[in-house]
Amino acid sequence: MADLHGPDNPINKVTGLDERGTQINGRGDTPNRHDILTGSLPDGTAAEQTCNDWTNGGEGSAMVGHHDRIGLNDSDAAKSWNSSHPSRGCSLEALRGTGGDGLLYCFAAN
Repeated sequence: MADLHGPDNPINKVTGLDERGTQINGRGDTPNRHDILTGSLPDGTAAEQTCNDWTNGGEGSAMVGHHDRIGLNDSDAAKSWNSSHPSRGCSLEALRGTGGDGLLYCFAAN
């Protein structure tokens, strides 16, 4: 867990691929799709922003990360893959307006 959520984790635009192994547009690409739904705080624990436990398609917000590790500035949050900022809402339109596409990262633990 420490390696996954620590500052030296290997998730970035080159390694943060979709389920088909395709690179996802990041900051500077059109359209920008770098916001990924995580619902996580920087340490990997649950954030309050989860669109009502991923059941609400319009109200609220979701914590997102930047899969490409690029943001508006050089802050830790802007470079975080799992906890950059809350989305503008939970609908696909709101997620796209924030800089994403409703993509999410899931990890399973045995």
